[in-house]
Amino acid sequence: MNVLVLDTEVYSNTGGQMSKSTPVGAIAKFAAGGKPLGKKDLGLMAVVYGNVYVARVAFGANKLQTIRAFSEADEYDGPSLIIAYAHCINHGYDLRKGVGQQKLAVESGAWPLFRYNPKLKAEGKNPFILDSKEPTVDIGDYMYNEIRFRALKQIEPERAIALLETARRDAKDRYSYYKYMADRT
Repeated sequence: MNVLVLDTEVYSNTGGQMSKSTPVGAIAKFAAGGKPLGKKDLGLMAVVYGNVYVARVAFGANKLQTIRAFSEADEYDGPSLIIAYAHCINHGYDLRKGVGQQKLAVESGAWPLFRYNPKLKAEGKNPFILDSKEPTVDIGDYMYNEIRFRALKQIEPERAIALLETARRDAKDRYSYYKYMADRT
């Protein structure tokens, strides 16, 4: 079974209500003051099973990694899950700039790219491959391109600053954990 999740981080079918996929600092229904907690990590939740091929991709940031993930998932004899960054009209920017925003999401650490291939474990290799480099862009440069983050900065600047710091810390911690996973032998 192959599953593709197009993750907009917005619970769009309810008109933009907050969900566990909403990132920290985003304004949504039921989170008018910005979501205080980070989003769930669906990829790591699936990795824990150990027998699921899992990849997080963003074609706007790394086309080759995206193609490799789809190819590996197709070749894997078992369940596979690909979580793809999907820009959305609810992000509140010109969607013609969506590919560039995907690149910023990856470069800021908001959307790290990885692949988990259980076949590698059978070969004595580490199945977790981190395809992102350490973040080189401040996460605020990514977030404040989108109205779901920028609006809070205009309405409650102090809260926006606090949630931006939380987002920075979360991105750093997430990258460190993924690096730890990728460096294990």
